[in-house]
Amino acid sequence: MDDNQTPEQKQEKRFEQWLDAPGVEFKDPEAKKAYRERVTRFIKVFRLEKPDRVPLILPAGSFPLYHAGMTLKEAMHDNERLCQAYRKFLNEFESDTCIGPMMVPSARASEIVDTRTVKWPGHGLPDHASMMQFVEGEYMKADDYDLFLEDLTDFCLRRYIPRSIGALAPFEHFPPTPFILGMANKFLMPAVMPQVRAAYQAIIDHGEETAKWMGPIMQFDREATAAGYPSLFGGQSHAPFDILADTLRGTKGVIMDMYRQPEKLLAAIEKVTQMNIDCGLDGVKMSGRPIVFFALHKGDDTFMSRKQYERFYWPTFRKVILGLIEEGVVPLLFAEGKYNNRLDIIKDLPKGKVVWHFDQTDMFEAKKILGDNACIAGNVPASLLCTGTPQAVKEYCRKLIEVCGEGGGFILTGGASVDKCNAANLHAMTEAVMEYGIY
Repeated sequence: MDDNQTPEQKQEKRFEQWLDAPGVEFKDPEAKKAYRERVTRFIKVFRLEKPDRVPLILPAGSFPLYHAGMTLKEAMHDNERLCQAYRKFLNEFESDTCIGPMMVPSARASEIVDTRTVKWPGHGLPDHASMMQFVEGEYMKADDYDLFLEDLTDFCLRRYIPRSIGALAPFEHFPPTPFILGMANKFLMPAVMPQVRAAYQAIIDHGEETAKWMGPIMQFDREATAAGYPSLFGGQSHAPFDILADTLRGTKGVIMDMYRQPEKLLAAIEKVTQMNIDCGLDGVKMSGRPIVFFALHKGDDTFMSRKQYERFYWPTFRKVILGLIEEGVVPLLFAEGKYNNRLDIIKDLPKGKVVWHFDQTDMFEAKKILGDNACIAGNVPASLLCTGTPQAVKEYCRKLIEVCGEGGGFILTGGASVDKCNAANLHAMTEAVMEYGIY
């Protein structure tokens, strides 16, 4: 990408690449036409223009597994059946995107390295569990801030990795990373310890298993695109505060830091800001898709006050968003929980450059405040999809389309993804879009 181009020119170039899908061999001319229509639909809605109709993203999550008669545990041990389940879903349900199995990892790969940050069926959770569980913990201690701020690479290698990946716990015995300057063997010397050699072997075994696991999944992704279904997942990044609150300090730890050492917390958040821009952009470059997904966890109304949000969360998060916009990328911001008290704050962004996907936020109020500034998406409740009737789902969608879809800038999707629900309720979402969403 030419650094001399404006953000608008960069975005146009990324959109053209996404639309042209270089290297994709579509199964027939109709599939290519459908792909271009779907991508164009999203591009227009991102820009707050009226597409031909309201775009639809079915909040399927792991639903395809259960629809195909599988469990999550079975899926995490059999990627062939996993992909077949998603093929079945792709053939039976109409949407504007590809719902794929990318987020279902290999259980064996996780077991090889003893992943400590996640539980899954048969490993910390009952066999019948329907989703994985993130294990929040203090993978960064309260007294680690100085090392974190001084040398983030060294912190990651000798503190974060050993605490979060059991098989790599021996990495804590490595010398400080800068010590290798002029003495490269200091990086190699820890391998004299059997446990370090075992850690290296775990990395190799994990890589081999993951390569085998991802083969069929990447093939499915190619098939879905060739059938005319684009993916909105280009890259992924995080709000800087969430890096500290989710991944490192945990909820309890970060709350304590907000009161006991706020300046160090703010400095740490600032330190990972550019990293989150670069991380998101790296995914876009690899995938060719101009969208960076954010799952926003700790910024909702119930976690922190408005004053705390304005101090700890929004400033650096806004920098990440603006940094990606500068590179012609579309940030897709999944505001989990409620953002009713944040709407006027988050409006402070360039017009037509981001997508706000809302979970439990008042969509009508979001349309009122953000409708002339940003595309909004959401928020058919998972509870309605799991327990309601098709008629109730269709009526809820109709109201969303009529109010939030007015003038464009709206994507119909769920407030959160579902695993087990009535298949007819997902079909009802499609029916609602086709019946009420035509402009």
